[in-house]
Amino acid sequence: MADLSESELTQAVLDRVGGATDARTRVISQALVRHLHAFIAEIEPTETEWKAGIDFLTAVGQMCSDTRQEFILLSDTLGVSMLVDAINHRVAGAATESTVFGPFYVEAPTFANGETIAGHLEGTPMYIGGAVTGAGGQSLPGASVDVWHSDEDGFYDLQKLHEGQGLAGRGRFFTDERGRFHLWTVRPTAYPIPDDGPVGKMLTAQGRHPYRPEHVHFMIAASGYRTLVTHLFAEDGTYLDSDVVFGVKQSLIKPFVQRTGGRAPDGRTMTGDWIELQHDFILAPEAA
Repeated sequence: MADLSESELTQAVLDRVGGATDARTRVISQALVRHLHAFIAEIEPTETEWKAGIDFLTAVGQMCSDTRQEFILLSDTLGVSMLVDAINHRVAGAATESTVFGPFYVEAPTFANGETIAGHLEGTPMYIGGAVTGAGGQSLPGASVDVWHSDEDGFYDLQKLHEGQGLAGRGRFFTDERGRFHLWTVRPTAYPIPDDGPVGKMLTAQGRHPYRPEHVHFMIAASGYRTLVTHLFAEDGTYLDSDVVFGVKQSLIKPFVQRTGGRAPDGRTMTGDWIELQHDFILAPEAA
């Protein structure tokens, strides 16, 4: 088929990709063509602008490495990651809400309940504790609880591996016979996503800041239940209303309680300032 006009081209491509033998591949390919062609028809880019777009995506790919995923940052900052999350977690009832996974997860070392994941990180001591239950309130012993967060300067351990520093601020715990877990670490802070690459330039061009509000990541898994990926956000934090990745949900904003001295929930005698974060997580059944 030759000499296709502007109005005929889209349908010709749809017909061509319609030959995919896998039904899902066919649906996705045709939707991609329809929306991409509609986007181009709407903005009518110059050839220079289209090349700039291709150069941008090329630069995003070139920025990716073992410790940095620029395409995840692009997905996050355009709200696509949260849209995919919302579509895949349409869970009714009291289950804890999910949010964006983020680009800084790696499988963490295992710790016993009550141990610290702070490693070489410095900052205000922070106690984190809670329980994991099913939607009916039943305790879930043996559930895995992955926790990770930034340091007090806003960096994740993966961002400093080149400095010879090891993993810190992340760990995996397992709930006890009552479905409970607890740990120590140091308080994180609000931070900018890596903005020295093409995604950062995009944010500047869009008149946006690169910051995420203060939060702690959790990934919780138990047999027979949907794996939960979520955050808890500090209720006194900044950027809650303008999170660069659109990840804040009201139900996930919690008090990071300021304490001084006294006795911690695990019986530890404390001196000086420390933070307490308590939250119980509810998992949705696998069939939801």
